[in-house]
Amino acid sequence: MAKGRGDFADILLKKKMISPDQLAEAQSIASATGIKLQDAIIKQQYLSANEVMSALAEHFGMKFVDLKEVQIPKAVIELVPESVARENLVLPLQLEGNTIELITADPTNYDTVQKLQFILNKEIRPVLATQEQIQEAINANYGQSETESVDSMLVEFTDTAIEFTQTESSLQLANADDSDAPVVRLVNLIISEAVNLRASDIHIEPFTDRVRVRYRIDGVLIERDSAPRRLLSPLLSRLKIMGQIDISEKRRPQDGRIKMTVQGKHFDLRVSMLPTVHGQSAVMRILDRGNIQVSIKDLGFADDDYKSFQQIIKRPNGIFLVTGPTGSGKTTTLYSALNELNRPDRKIITAEDPVEYYLPGINQVEVKHGIGLDFARIIRAMLRQAPNIILVGEIRDKETAEIAVQASLTGHLVFSTLHTNDAPSAITRLGDIGVQPFLIASSVIAIMAQRLVRVNCLKCKEPYQPQAGELKAAGITHEQASRATFMKGRGCNHCRQNGYRGRHGLFEMMKMSSTIRELTFAQAPAQEIRRKARSTGMRSLLDDGLLKALKGSTTLEEVLSTCHAEVLVAKE
Repeated sequence: MAKGRGDFADILLKKKMISPDQLAEAQSIASATGIKLQDAIIKQQYLSANEVMSALAEHFGMKFVDLKEVQIPKAVIELVPESVARENLVLPLQLEGNTIELITADPTNYDTVQKLQFILNKEIRPVLATQEQIQEAINANYGQSETESVDSMLVEFTDTAIEFTQTESSLQLANADDSDAPVVRLVNLIISEAVNLRASDIHIEPFTDRVRVRYRIDGVLIERDSAPRRLLSPLLSRLKIMGQIDISEKRRPQDGRIKMTVQGKHFDLRVSMLPTVHGQSAVMRILDRGNIQVSIKDLGFADDDYKSFQQIIKRPNGIFLVTGPTGSGKTTTLYSALNELNRPDRKIITAEDPVEYYLPGINQVEVKHGIGLDFARIIRAMLRQAPNIILVGEIRDKETAEIAVQASLTGHLVFSTLHTNDAPSAITRLGDIGVQPFLIASSVIAIMAQRLVRVNCLKCKEPYQPQAGELKAAGITHEQASRATFMKGRGCNHCRQNGYRGRHGLFEMMKMSSTIRELTFAQAPAQEIRRKARSTGMRSLLDDGLLKALKGSTTLEEVLSTCHAEVLVAKE
């Protein structure tokens, strides 16, 4: 341990994990900004935090542990008080005799080790892990906050007879600091917990005798807890103040936006208020700016669909439509395409209602119906801005559709979405809106329907045998089943015991061939277009889901629950 602080980099060079040029640049950044060398390497994304920490552990002769792969017994956790763990960012790993293996992120913090030996009255053997994993493990084992959690605060409100009047709560919350009013802390804790659980939405719903709080995680609503009914008014008042929404209005739907920083990451929350018979219901959509950096490869495309997608988005002109219900990942797919195409030599303009994520280098325009700024008006104006690529949030009416078609025919690549169940239905939907068949046939280059399915937890998935009913419903033969690798998560801490973690897309890619253009021009029904597309190689949503289930990335149960409406159609 007599080596200098930055000598662990010799290990990285020796193992060829980092180049000398990258090391020199990281050292320069560390020197200029005053941060540690390991932090500079991670910041430049030369190596992951685990790789850097593993090299540090090797250099200092310590053990490295990946906390996502270990489960610490509750009896061991209780050896270190929560306040000590949070204050020093440490966690006990195991007890051997009178020696505690203590997880830390700093191998040189000898003062803390000596202090903890005195506090805990035990010998300490430091073990290294990344700071982020230690923080997550502390939250998972002790709760979300050092002294407070959502549960403890709700118990406090339930056990005490605190009453709120609208005037008092509004005045207090308007002037409240983040550490002042209990309701302020409760709202912050709810949002922080939802972020830590990877929730996409927070639902606060009033009923006769309670206020229900639910999180949507991987597309599934999970009930968190019920707050006392008297908390509804102060909760909503706090959310309205944060979202700059009129507190006095209770009869009309309202919308707002909240910007928050949770654990150093920036989040935008889109707030929606809806009057119900029991009071206003609030839904907050959590928009993580990191999500828009999703690579096209990470969306879940099969190899052939990935190649087709890449070819389509690099066409110079035409319309590419993505279809599916709300929450099926259409925005993420189109944003990943824009990220791929976002270069200094291309001008990209979007028209969105509302703008969900802010994309650097892209001109984004938000629809404002109150002043007559709708999709059609924005598209007409953006065409005078000489763009190469246009994103129209949604085609809703004839005027918007026709302008988008004209833009594609005059040399622009147009991305947009439609709400249809499958890809062929988008053609008849455009016809129903009022677009002429010859314009659809000549402008649309491809249509892609998509859904989202939960994927098996990588930490606990194991082989399983689907029930006979599932195999029959999916149309899987005995021969196919015998060759398949069916997998299912048994449940662990990583996936919070439900067997799934994260979601991938199911895709139905229909490219406009000459045959399909002829059917479009002849106003053929969607079923006929679908049969022709299937005969020429289009894979349906169900087919794509079955491929993923046969390979073990998801389960048949999950695929059938998502694509149930397509099962009968697919077998026609």
